Amino acid sequence: MSFGEKLGVVLARVRAFRCNTKANVAMMFAISLIPVTIAAGAGLDLTRAMIVKTNLSEALDAAALAVASNSSLQPADRQPYAQAYFNANYKADANYGTPAAVAVSVNGQSITVTSSVPMPTTLMGVAGIHTVNVASSSTVVWGQTKLWVSLVLDNTGSMCQSDNNPNAGSPCPNPGSGTKIASLQSATHTLLGLLQGAAANAGDVMVDIVPFVKDVNVDRSIYGAATWIDWTDWNSVNGSCSTNGSDQATCTVAHCSKPQYTTKTSCQNNNKTWYNAGTWTHDNHNTWNGCVVDRGNSGGPDTTNNYDVMNTAPIVGTTASMFSAEQYSSCPQAVMGLSSNWTSLGAKVDAMVADGTTNQTIGLMWGWHALSQGTPMSAAAVPANTARYIIILSDGLNTEDRWYGDGSNQSSQVDARMSLVCANAKADHIVIYSLFVDIGGTQGNSTVLQNCATDASKYYDLTSASQIAAAFNQIGQQITNLRVSQ
Repeated sequence: MSFGEKLGVVLARVRAFRCNTKANVAMMFAISLIPVTIAAGAGLDLTRAMIVKTNLSEALDAAALAVASNSSLQPADRQPYAQAYFNANYKADANYGTPAAVAVSVNGQSITVTSSVPMPTTLMGVAGIHTVNVASSSTVVWGQTKLWVSLVLDNTGSMCQSDNNPNAGSPCPNPGSGTKIASLQSATHTLLGLLQGAAANAGDVMVDIVPFVKDVNVDRSIYGAATWIDWTDWNSVNGSCSTNGSDQATCTVAHCSKPQYTTKTSCQNNNKTWYNAGTWTHDNHNTWNGCVVDRGNSGGPDTTNNYDVMNTAPIVGTTASMFSAEQYSSCPQAVMGLSSNWTSLGAKVDAMVADGTTNQTIGLMWGWHALSQGTPMSAAAVPANTARYIIILSDGLNTEDRWYGDGSNQSSQVDARMSLVCANAKADHIVIYSLFVDIGGTQGNSTVLQNCATDASKYYDLTSASQIAAAFNQIGQQITNLRVSQ
């Protein structure tokens, strides 16, 4: 039986009792009427108070989470910001009373938001109780002491696409107008704000950024003279020949201007030019744009040592373990190692542009390198009580790496190498979030990204560019362990 039905039964019995004229029933009724009324009113007003309490708590939770999530708020701005969120989420009818202004207090890693409602009573007014004060508070805390977060971000040409123009190519026709790259930049700024706000002390939260395409840019200004760069392939195709040849191989071997003639006599008899072997001079390394390809051999991965899928340090002199330079025409923005310089991190995000083909494997690999000690990125020793994360976002299927694919079709060989990276990084206690942005779902699911995530809850299959912001915000709250504690 509901509360209303029970109340109806009680009132019916009261009316019957009042009409009874036998003996002293009328007098007894008069005496008992007040406590009965108060008891009934107390039950009704208790129910009303519970409604107010529920609405009050939910609105305060929303306000506390909003304030805690916005690290850019100045102290004076916290209360009006919390009030706005509270007002938007408080749903109780005005008949239940008007909430007092919310109060905001900060204590270390905790933010507490409080308010109360002087709720008007109904039948309890008979006893002189005209209002009941219903109060509540919500406290949000950051539970993880230290965080290292690697943002592995797709900068390929298809990131020029938008929800309204899902077939756009690079360069982006309107790079700041709803494109995936613009949405990613905006969402990343919000995520950086969450991470910055989670740091109780400077350096508690460190972030690196790895823009990737087919290659990764390691920043020539920092690593141009690094001993772990292998110049063999770069030197062979970037330079000039004393006679004729576009690369070292053709320059240093005598040849005909028409390759089908292999001897000097046949070449000249057919009125073609014969070139004697020349001298190849490679370009100065300061003209290198900073791009490197997957580690391994020129002809394929080193499947014995698997350098391309491991974070083992390069060995100078062991070519397969070193990072081979390439003058890739679509070289992305350079990687940025772990940092708590939020201004510089934001500037790196703003500088990203969309171009090139997709090799998620190399992006993941450098995201892992950035969280690892030793060369190439030389991160410091992991502090105690530190969680390490990789967040990879990509909008397409793997199409090309150093050895496989042609830049247009999905390459199962690239996927296979990527799966090894994911397994190895997770074995190194890296937690991986993966996001696949597929406008309209036209490409279907990315199995390799889904399997790469640490668990099913950490994989996001997004079907519009506009969903990136909400996904990054949710991940940011999860990894900062932003939670309502009471």
